[in-house]
Amino acid sequence: MYDFHENKSRYFEIQRWVTAQYIIPFLELPAQAALRGLGVGCGEAGVLKAFVDQGHTGMGIELSSTRVEMANSFLSDDVKQGKVEIVNANIYDIDPASDPKFQFDLIVLKDVIEHIPDQARFMAKLKQFLKPGGKVFFAYPPWWMPFGGHQQICKSKLLSKLPWFHLLPMGLYVAFLRMMGEGEPTIKELREIKETGIISEQIHAIIRNLNYQVIKETFWLINPIYVRKFNFKPLKAKVAIPYLRNIYCTAHYISFGLK
Repeated sequence: MYDFHENKSRYFEIQRWVTAQYIIPFLELPAQAALRGLGVGCGEAGVLKAFVDQGHTGMGIELSSTRVEMANSFLSDDVKQGKVEIVNANIYDIDPASDPKFQFDLIVLKDVIEHIPDQARFMAKLKQFLKPGGKVFFAYPPWWMPFGGHQQICKSKLLSKLPWFHLLPMGLYVAFLRMMGEGEPTIKELREIKETGIISEQIHAIIRNLNYQVIKETFWLINPIYVRKFNFKPLKAKVAIPYLRNIYCTAHYISFGLK
């Protein structure tokens, strides 16, 4: 397993760095305007930290109480100063209409949408959190890409570097993981990822059906986060062929808002 998945301090810094260097420039946020942002599934809140460092304020919503504790620790000064709030909750349990603090200019999900069941229901819920003119941003690995199965979490060094085997039918996939010595907790997590993995065409279909409109998108042959993870140079895809792009691109950045 790669150490940045165990070293939460390092992972926080990687997320902060890639957000500052690539995500915020991609979003082309208005100059001289302090926005209120929401990070859903914010984890240790490295993404939020990058926005706060640039003068914005916001909130992180996270299901894991352990990760909420870490986020509050990493952002302790910002929390004390009222720049950010970390909430341990499920967004389906929140009624944004009842409290203006749940209204945002920007909603960000980095490496999160591919873990969420029933993405259409979830993306419909996000509408309730958006201010007029607000937008949503997703960064995620398309399911069909070489490591879209998140096999980097495998204990086996071979499996952690083996591309595309997550595309096996579920029964064969689970049997292969067990044969290679993966423990049941890891297998459970990988099964859940397989059940929720998503490709760009599915994202676009949901956007159309929910009356959102795409603002901007970029497909990456080499994900910008790989700079800090593997010392690879980021590379955009000059040609993004529908469906096939999910096989050869390692990341998809997309922003969208209400029509």
